[in-house]
Amino acid sequence: MPEQPPYLRIADELRRRIADHVWEPGDRLPSRAQIGRECGVGENVVCRAQELLISHGVLEGRAGSGTYVAEPRQRVRVVRSSAREQPAESPFRADMRAVGRQGDWESRTDAKVPAPAAIAARLGISEGEPCVRTTYEYLADGKPVQLSTSWEPYDLTAGTLVVLPEGGPHAGVGVVNRMAAIGVTISHAVEQPEPRTATAEEASLLGIQKAALVTHIRRTYYSDQGRPVETADIVVPVAHCEIVYEIPINR
Repeated sequence: MPEQPPYLRIADELRRRIADHVWEPGDRLPSRAQIGRECGVGENVVCRAQELLISHGVLEGRAGSGTYVAEPRQRVRVVRSSAREQPAESPFRADMRAVGRQGDWESRTDAKVPAPAAIAARLGISEGEPCVRTTYEYLADGKPVQLSTSWEPYDLTAGTLVVLPEGGPHAGVGVVNRMAAIGVTISHAVEQPEPRTATAEEASLLGIQKAALVTHIRRTYYSDQGRPVETADIVVPVAHCEIVYEIPINR
Protein backbone atom coordinates (compact mmCIF):
# COMPACT_ATOMS: atom_id res chain seq x y z
CA MET A 1 0.00 0.00 0.00
CA PRO A 2 1.53 3.37 -1.02
CA GLU A 3 2.65 5.66 1.79
CA GLN A 4 0.35 8.57 2.58
CA PRO A 5 1.67 11.93 1.30
CA PRO A 6 3.13 14.02 4.16
CA TYR A 7 0.63 16.88 3.77
CA LEU A 8 -2.31 14.46 4.16
CA ARG A 9 -0.72 13.03 7.31
CA ILE A 10 -0.37 16.55 8.73
CA ALA A 11 -3.94 17.39 7.74
CA ASP A 12 -5.15 14.32 9.63
CA GLU A 13 -3.08 15.37 12.65
CA LEU A 14 -4.57 18.87 12.61
CA ARG A 15 -8.07 17.40 12.34
CA ARG A 16 -7.30 15.12 15.30
CA ARG A 17 -6.19 18.02 17.47
CA ILE A 18 -9.36 19.92 16.64
CA ALA A 19 -11.51 16.83 17.36
CA ASP A 20 -9.67 16.36 20.68
CA HIS A 21 -10.34 20.01 21.59
CA VAL A 22 -6.66 20.92 21.66
CA TRP A 23 -7.84 23.84 19.55
CA GLU A 24 -11.38 25.17 19.76
CA PRO A 25 -13.36 27.10 17.11
CA GLY A 26 -11.94 30.59 16.86
CA ASP A 27 -8.49 29.60 18.19
CA ARG A 28 -5.44 30.75 16.29
CA LEU A 29 -3.15 27.89 15.27
CA PRO A 30 0.55 27.95 16.15
CA SER A 31 2.89 29.11 13.41
CA ARG A 32 3.64 26.78 10.53
CA ALA A 33 7.24 26.62 11.70
CA GLN A 34 6.16 25.41 15.15
CA ILE A 35 3.75 22.81 13.76
CA GLY A 36 6.44 21.67 11.34
CA ARG A 37 8.96 21.16 14.15
CA GLU A 38 6.42 19.21 16.22
CA CYS A 39 5.49 16.95 13.29
CA GLY A 40 8.91 16.64 11.72
CA VAL A 41 8.05 18.27 8.37
CA GLY A 42 8.80 21.51 6.55
CA GLU A 43 6.65 24.63 6.55
CA ASN A 44 5.58 24.01 2.94
CA VAL A 45 4.03 20.68 3.96
CA VAL A 46 2.15 22.36 6.82
CA CYS A 47 1.02 25.11 4.45
CA ARG A 48 -0.40 22.58 1.99
CA ALA A 49 -2.17 20.70 4.79
CA GLN A 50 -3.73 23.92 6.07
CA GLU A 51 -4.84 24.95 2.59
CA LEU A 52 -6.56 21.59 2.22
CA LEU A 53 -8.43 22.05 5.52
CA ILE A 54 -9.33 25.62 4.60
CA SER A 55 -10.86 24.37 1.35
CA HIS A 56 -12.92 21.90 3.43
CA GLY A 57 -14.09 24.62 5.81
CA VAL A 58 -12.23 23.20 8.83
CA LEU A 59 -9.81 26.12 9.05
CA GLU A 60 -9.92 29.70 7.84
CA GLY A 61 -7.11 32.03 6.85
CA ARG A 62 -7.13 35.68 7.88
CA ALA A 63 -4.88 38.00 5.91
CA GLY A 64 -2.04 39.32 8.05
CA SER A 65 -3.27 37.46 11.13
CA GLY A 66 -2.80 33.73 10.67
CA THR A 67 -4.82 30.54 10.44
CA TYR A 68 -7.76 29.83 12.76
CA VAL A 69 -10.11 26.97 13.54
CA ALA A 70 -13.29 27.80 11.64
CA GLU A 71 -16.46 28.48 13.57
CA PRO A 72 -19.18 25.91 12.85
CA ARG A 73 -21.12 27.23 9.89
CA GLN A 74 -24.18 25.65 8.37
CA ARG A 75 -23.83 25.31 4.63
CA VAL A 76 -26.37 27.29 2.65
CA ARG A 77 -28.50 25.25 0.28
CA VAL A 78 -28.56 26.67 -3.25
CA VAL A 79 -31.35 25.14 -5.32
CA ARG A 80 -31.06 25.05 -9.11
CA SER A 81 -34.49 24.59 -10.68
CA SER A 82 -36.64 26.33 -13.28
CA ALA A 83 -39.61 25.52 -11.05
CA ARG A 84 -38.38 28.12 -8.54
CA GLU A 85 -38.90 31.04 -10.95
CA GLN A 86 -41.80 32.95 -9.42
CA PRO A 87 -43.44 36.14 -10.76
CA ALA A 88 -41.91 39.35 -9.38
CA GLU A 89 -39.51 37.57 -7.02
CA SER A 90 -35.83 36.69 -7.05
CA PRO A 91 -35.17 32.92 -6.92
CA PHE A 92 -32.15 33.60 -4.69
CA ARG A 93 -34.22 35.46 -2.09
CA ALA A 94 -36.78 32.64 -2.16
CA ASP A 95 -34.01 30.07 -1.58
CA MET A 96 -32.57 32.01 1.35
CA ARG A 97 -35.97 32.54 2.95
CA ALA A 98 -36.61 28.79 2.72
CA VAL A 99 -33.56 28.13 4.94
CA GLY A 100 -34.22 31.03 7.32
CA ARG A 101 -31.63 33.40 5.84
CA GLN A 102 -31.88 36.96 4.60
CA GLY A 103 -30.91 36.98 0.92
CA ASP A 104 -29.56 40.06 -0.81
CA TRP A 105 -26.94 41.03 -3.37
CA GLU A 106 -24.71 43.78 -4.67
CA SER A 107 -24.35 44.35 -8.39
CA ARG A 108 -22.69 46.45 -11.06
CA THR A 109 -23.88 46.76 -14.66
CA ASP A 110 -21.88 47.92 -17.67
CA ALA A 111 -23.67 48.41 -21.00
CA LYS A 112 -22.21 47.88 -24.48
CA VAL A 113 -19.29 45.72 -23.33
CA PRO A 114 -17.71 43.89 -26.31
CA ALA A 115 -18.39 40.16 -26.02
CA PRO A 116 -15.25 38.03 -25.49
CA ALA A 117 -14.92 35.08 -27.86
CA ALA A 118 -16.10 32.48 -25.31
CA ILE A 119 -19.15 34.52 -24.31
CA ALA A 120 -20.00 35.30 -27.95
CA ALA A 121 -19.96 31.57 -28.73
CA ARG A 122 -22.34 30.84 -25.86
CA LEU A 123 -24.72 33.63 -26.95
CA GLY A 124 -24.54 32.79 -30.66
CA ILE A 125 -23.28 36.25 -31.61
CA SER A 126 -20.08 37.59 -33.17
CA GLU A 127 -17.06 38.31 -31.01
CA GLY A 128 -17.00 41.98 -30.04
CA GLU A 129 -20.75 42.54 -30.34
CA PRO A 130 -22.04 44.77 -27.51
CA CYS A 131 -23.48 43.10 -24.43
CA VAL A 132 -24.89 44.16 -21.09
CA ARG A 133 -22.60 42.72 -18.41
CA THR A 134 -23.67 42.54 -14.78
CA THR A 135 -21.54 41.25 -11.92
CA TYR A 136 -23.19 40.06 -8.73
CA GLU A 137 -22.10 39.26 -5.20
CA TYR A 138 -24.88 37.34 -3.46
CA LEU A 139 -25.18 37.55 0.33
CA ALA A 140 -26.82 35.35 2.98
CA ASP A 141 -27.29 37.27 6.22
CA GLY A 142 -24.76 39.76 4.91
CA LYS A 143 -22.05 37.17 4.14
CA PRO A 144 -20.99 36.41 0.55
CA VAL A 145 -22.06 32.97 -0.67
CA GLN A 146 -22.08 33.23 -4.46
CA LEU A 147 -20.65 35.25 -7.34
CA SER A 148 -22.08 35.63 -10.83
CA THR A 149 -21.18 37.44 -14.04
CA SER A 150 -24.11 37.73 -16.45
CA TRP A 151 -24.03 38.65 -20.15
CA GLU A 152 -27.01 39.62 -22.33
CA PRO A 153 -26.95 40.68 -26.01
CA TYR A 154 -27.45 44.44 -26.07
CA ASP A 155 -29.63 44.32 -29.18
CA LEU A 156 -32.15 42.14 -27.36
CA THR A 157 -33.05 44.63 -24.61
CA ALA A 158 -31.84 48.00 -25.98
CA GLY A 159 -34.51 50.66 -25.68
CA THR A 160 -36.66 48.62 -23.29
CA LEU A 161 -37.36 48.96 -19.57
CA VAL A 162 -35.30 45.84 -18.82
CA VAL A 163 -32.03 46.83 -20.49
CA LEU A 164 -30.48 47.23 -17.03
CA PRO A 165 -31.05 44.01 -15.01
CA GLU A 166 -30.93 45.89 -11.71
CA GLY A 167 -32.66 49.09 -12.82
CA GLY A 168 -36.22 50.08 -13.72
CA PRO A 169 -39.55 48.55 -12.71
CA HIS A 170 -38.41 44.96 -13.28
CA ALA A 171 -35.16 45.13 -11.35
CA GLY A 172 -34.08 42.09 -9.37
CA VAL A 173 -36.80 39.65 -10.46
CA GLY A 174 -34.59 37.27 -12.43
CA VAL A 175 -33.92 36.70 -16.10
CA VAL A 176 -37.11 34.72 -16.82
CA ASN A 177 -39.43 37.41 -15.45
CA ARG A 178 -37.50 40.29 -17.01
CA MET A 179 -37.54 38.73 -20.47
CA ALA A 180 -41.25 37.97 -20.17
CA ALA A 181 -41.83 41.70 -19.65
CA ILE A 182 -40.60 42.37 -23.21
CA GLY A 183 -42.39 39.43 -24.76
CA VAL A 184 -39.50 36.95 -24.74
CA THR A 185 -40.47 33.54 -23.39
CA ILE A 186 -37.64 31.47 -21.95
CA SER A 187 -38.19 27.79 -22.58
CA HIS A 188 -35.20 26.24 -20.82
CA ALA A 189 -31.75 26.72 -19.36
CA VAL A 190 -28.59 24.66 -19.76
CA GLU A 191 -26.13 24.44 -16.86
CA GLN A 192 -22.65 22.94 -16.87
CA PRO A 193 -21.17 22.62 -13.34
CA GLU A 194 -17.53 21.76 -12.74
CA PRO A 195 -15.21 21.87 -9.70
CA ARG A 196 -12.08 24.02 -9.58
CA THR A 197 -10.09 26.18 -7.17
CA ALA A 198 -10.92 29.82 -6.53
CA THR A 199 -8.95 32.58 -8.20
CA ALA A 200 -7.33 35.23 -6.03
CA GLU A 201 -10.11 37.72 -6.87
CA GLU A 202 -12.89 35.21 -6.18
CA ALA A 203 -11.28 34.17 -2.90
CA SER A 204 -11.05 37.81 -1.80
CA LEU A 205 -14.71 38.52 -2.63
CA LEU A 206 -15.98 35.30 -1.02
CA GLY A 207 -13.74 35.47 2.06
CA ILE A 208 -12.13 32.10 1.35
CA GLN A 209 -8.61 30.80 0.73
CA LYS A 210 -7.27 31.03 -2.83
CA ALA A 211 -6.88 27.25 -2.90
CA ALA A 212 -10.46 26.65 -1.72
CA LEU A 213 -12.74 24.53 -3.85
CA VAL A 214 -15.61 26.16 -5.74
CA THR A 215 -18.25 24.94 -8.14
CA HIS A 216 -18.21 26.91 -11.39
CA ILE A 217 -21.56 26.78 -13.22
CA ARG A 218 -21.88 27.95 -16.82
CA ARG A 219 -25.56 28.72 -17.33
CA THR A 220 -27.33 29.81 -20.50
CA TYR A 221 -31.03 30.70 -20.89
CA TYR A 222 -32.75 30.02 -24.22
CA SER A 223 -35.94 31.53 -25.63
CA ASP A 224 -38.72 29.39 -27.10
CA GLN A 225 -37.29 30.38 -30.49
CA GLY A 226 -34.00 28.71 -29.56
CA ARG A 227 -32.01 31.93 -29.13
CA PRO A 228 -29.57 32.23 -26.21
CA VAL A 229 -30.75 35.34 -24.34
CA GLU A 230 -28.41 35.32 -21.32
CA THR A 231 -25.34 33.44 -20.17
CA ALA A 232 -23.62 33.57 -16.81
CA ASP A 233 -20.65 32.23 -14.92
CA ILE A 234 -21.71 31.38 -11.36
CA VAL A 235 -19.15 30.62 -8.65
CA VAL A 236 -20.23 28.87 -5.44
CA PRO A 237 -17.79 28.04 -2.58
CA VAL A 238 -18.02 24.36 -1.66
CA ALA A 239 -17.31 24.91 2.03
CA HIS A 240 -20.18 27.39 2.44
CA CYS A 241 -22.84 26.08 0.07
CA GLU A 242 -24.36 22.84 -1.14
CA ILE A 243 -25.90 22.81 -4.61
CA VAL A 244 -29.12 20.87 -5.13
CA TYR A 245 -30.82 20.32 -8.48
CA GLU A 246 -34.60 19.99 -8.60
CA ILE A 247 -35.79 18.26 -11.78
CA PRO A 248 -39.48 18.85 -12.59
CA ILE A 249 -41.25 15.76 -13.90
CA ASN A 250 -43.88 16.40 -16.57
CA ARG A 251 -46.73 13.90 -16.48
